[in-house]
Amino acid sequence: MKVLLINPKSKLPIEVRTSPPLGLAYLGAVSEERGDQVRILDMEVEETPLSQILREERPDLIGITANTIQIKAAWRVAQEIKAEMALPVILGGPHPTLLPEESARRPEVDIVVRGEGEATWVDLCQRLEAGASLEEVEGISYRQNGRVIHNPDRPLIADVDSLPFPAHHLFKMERYTNLQPTLDSIEGKSFSIITSRGCPYRCTYCSQILPRIWRMRSPENVVAEWRWLVKDLDAKEIGILDDSFNIDRRRVLAICDLLISERLNHVPWIMINGIRANLVDEELLGRMREAGCIRTAFGVESGNQEILDTVIDKHLTLDQIRAAFKAAKSVGMETIGFFIIGLPGETEETIEDTIRFACELDPLVANFSMATPFPGTEMREVILEKGRLLAQDWDDYAFFEDKPSFEMDGLPAELVERKWREAYRRFYLRPNRIVRTLLRKKTWLDLPRTARMAWRTVVK
Repeated sequence: MKVLLINPKSKLPIEVRTSPPLGLAYLGAVSEERGDQVRILDMEVEETPLSQILREERPDLIGITANTIQIKAAWRVAQEIKAEMALPVILGGPHPTLLPEESARRPEVDIVVRGEGEATWVDLCQRLEAGASLEEVEGISYRQNGRVIHNPDRPLIADVDSLPFPAHHLFKMERYTNLQPTLDSIEGKSFSIITSRGCPYRCTYCSQILPRIWRMRSPENVVAEWRWLVKDLDAKEIGILDDSFNIDRRRVLAICDLLISERLNHVPWIMINGIRANLVDEELLGRMREAGCIRTAFGVESGNQEILDTVIDKHLTLDQIRAAFKAAKSVGMETIGFFIIGLPGETEETIEDTIRFACELDPLVANFSMATPFPGTEMREVILEKGRLLAQDWDDYAFFEDKPSFEMDGLPAELVERKWREAYRRFYLRPNRIVRTLLRKKTWLDLPRTARMAWRTVVK
């Protein structure tokens, strides 16, 4: 079959697309293993009109991925496809997984894939190609005689080593930038990698779409892909996208030892989504640094211990966070801190704790986001029960936007927005930070972008 996979353009306030969507890269890989002809359209970086691509490719099947802030764009893409030709349109990704009924009822969507997509996609392709019934396809939702059918969930892939490497060749890699454009750029191609799936934790702000199970790829399988990225695809930078990379300490050390022994540590790598601060120490971070890791992030979220314990359920202490940042800096690793402003139950005093804690930790980069009640989160249920949703549209859930999406008694929207702006000003307008920024080459190489980001977060 001829397959077209689409990543719709999101509403995120970012100016570059740093890396291809790996979910589609995996679907492309399993489709090619099946013998399909595959094209991927990433609308974040490609400007070719969809109608032109449909006429050129004449696909037999189309898959679209979507998170919450992409979902309306995904529906529009599906509508455009149906206006051009009659063929199956399949929608998957985090948002349709959490709210399958919403999309399955739409006339432009034929099938919704819930959860992990690779095995379901292969099963669907085989059955659609054969004209067979969908009744036994696990993990999908679809309409039948005017009502939505939710087939049973598909079991998770037990052996994640069995999956093929992502189909990077299906993307226009020259359209992507380095993985962390806010930091000094690395010349050449950047690639991302997922070494494990899932997370055993359940932070209340996180909308995980899979069961609380962590599945790891073996060190040998991870390094085999790493070797392929470096030696065959000429990767100059690699970013790890795991939600929970360092759950198994021995596995991390084994990956690092293999990277060192195979002399792959000359290619720098970064932890894009961060690692657990309570599961690191100087030895582990030192080995990661020796293996080529140049920067890591930590999900701090709050500088108030009670908020961490009772509101977020983070299973993390402030002293563990302090120790993690100290250890990372001691081995020469750049640090990023993720902080959330305006969590349910917060007050101006607890937000103050977070701002002061960010300044104390002093990471190279501090990302402050406003708390956002995404579908599938415990936080959303609390807000629906005790607060007021201000977001009237899924497009309003771009969590780095400069407006709150909810408010509660004692936590008005005005306070959250004011403290969010204040957090950026107080962190980045400290004299030592100003000097550090002025001395960075990246500041001057990308001055227009630097000025726009400063205006949006610090000055405005």
